[in-house]
Amino acid sequence: MGDIDEAIERADQEAFTREPPKSVQARVNFLIKRLKTTKAVALELGVTQRSVERYRTGERKRPPKDVTDRLDAAVRARWQPRIRKRRRRQAATTGITIETRAQFGYTAPIGTTDDGRFRRLTVHLPPHYAQRLFDAKEQGASDQQMRDIVAEGLQEVYFKDGGNRAAGLEVAFTNIDYFDVSF
Repeated sequence: MGDIDEAIERADQEAFTREPPKSVQARVNFLIKRLKTTKAVALELGVTQRSVERYRTGERKRPPKDVTDRLDAAVRARWQPRIRKRRRRQAATTGITIETRAQFGYTAPIGTTDDGRFRRLTVHLPPHYAQRLFDAKEQGASDQQMRDIVAEGLQEVYFKDGGNRAAGLEVAFTNIDYFDVSF
C-alpha cells in the first residue's frame, strides 16, 4: 500500500459513526462474519486456524503485537462499508482536500526553471479528480498511477491556476515526505 492509499484509508476511517470492536474476541467474531470461515480469517491474519478458534472462544485473549496490528487493520478495512461508500460518493461531488509536503519535478518550456524542490501544499481538488482517484483505488491501481492523478490535479489547480498561467508546465511527484487527504 502506498502513501496515497494509506491517506485515503485514514480519511475513510474518520467517517466512522461507531468505533470498531475493541476486544480480540469481538474483532475475530466480526471478521468471521465478514469472511465466513475461520480458515479465511487465519489466512488474513497469518495465524493458524486453531489460533483463530481460540481467539473466537475467548480461550486466548492476548495475541502477539504483530497479530494484534494485523487484526486491527483487517477489522478497520471492513468496518462500516456503506458509510465509507456514502462518504466517497459525497466527496466525488464536492472534491477532496490534499495536504502534502513533497518534492515536485517539472518539465517546463525553455527559459524557465525545472529545478525540483520541496513544497508544502494544501489544495482542494475538484470532484472529477476525486472520482478518478477513488476509481483508481477500487481498480487496484499502483501507487505511481495514483500519484500521477494527484500530480495532474495539483498541476491544473495549483501550478497552472486553472489554465491562467504556466502554460506548458508538466508536474510530477518525485518524493513524498507527507501526504494526507480529507473529504
